[in-house]
Amino acid sequence: MANSASGDSMTERIVRVLDTFTAERTVQTTSEIGRRAGLPSSSAHRIVDELVASGLLERDEDRRISLGLRLWELALRGSNALRLRQAALPHMATVQSDVREHTQLAVLEQDEALFLERLSHPDAGANITRIAGRLPLHASSSGLVLLAFAPHELRERVLAAPLAPLASGTITDAAALRRELGHIRTQGWVVAPGSVESVSTGVAVPVRDRGRVAAALSVVLPREADPMGPLAALRAAASAIESDLRADRR
Repeated sequence: MANSASGDSMTERIVRVLDTFTAERTVQTTSEIGRRAGLPSSSAHRIVDELVASGLLERDEDRRISLGLRLWELALRGSNALRLRQAALPHMATVQSDVREHTQLAVLEQDEALFLERLSHPDAGANITRIAGRLPLHASSSGLVLLAFAPHELRERVLAAPLAPLASGTITDAAALRRELGHIRTQGWVVAPGSVESVSTGVAVPVRDRGRVAAALSVVLPREADPMGPLAALRAAASAIESDLRADRR
């Protein structure tokens, strides 16, 4: 696609526009979108108008902009993430019913853990994750599992970058993180107390598809809870999900 005077392509500008929407910021004005995307006002209005016309964005009666249903529709067509989520949901429900705490499914996306699904119980403890939300790979049980089994180049890139703490239990020392990732690869699971919130413990296991780790399945427990029962439930669920994914390919 043609480049702008600044050298960025139309595709890059469209992505920057879409990236201004977050789980907390679902509705914006065109001016706000342009400012957050770093675009001139005229470019922002033209791109937003074209995306509204295509259905990728929607404009309400107050001329505020939100993500469009067509974007959601296109994202789901033939999506590996949708296939994984559909296979996982029944088994996540079993874990959630048994453990009665937050049960989550996350995948690796652009050096972060992206959460595809979360099931919760009314009495469950604290949890900052949400569907379509992201967390750093080093700072959650799901992220640690995904990082442990990620390609070597990605692991080294994360280990070389500053490791910001989210809570008192977040591993921020690269050498300590490297050791923890080795343990996860050996044992096939992780228990991460206080890595995201000081009052919680994350427990996660890998889910494999076609021989590679495609996702992490996790629960978020109160800090004082025994993780061994939930860990057993997660491992059984991961095995069942993998079996369903294999059957789906036949």
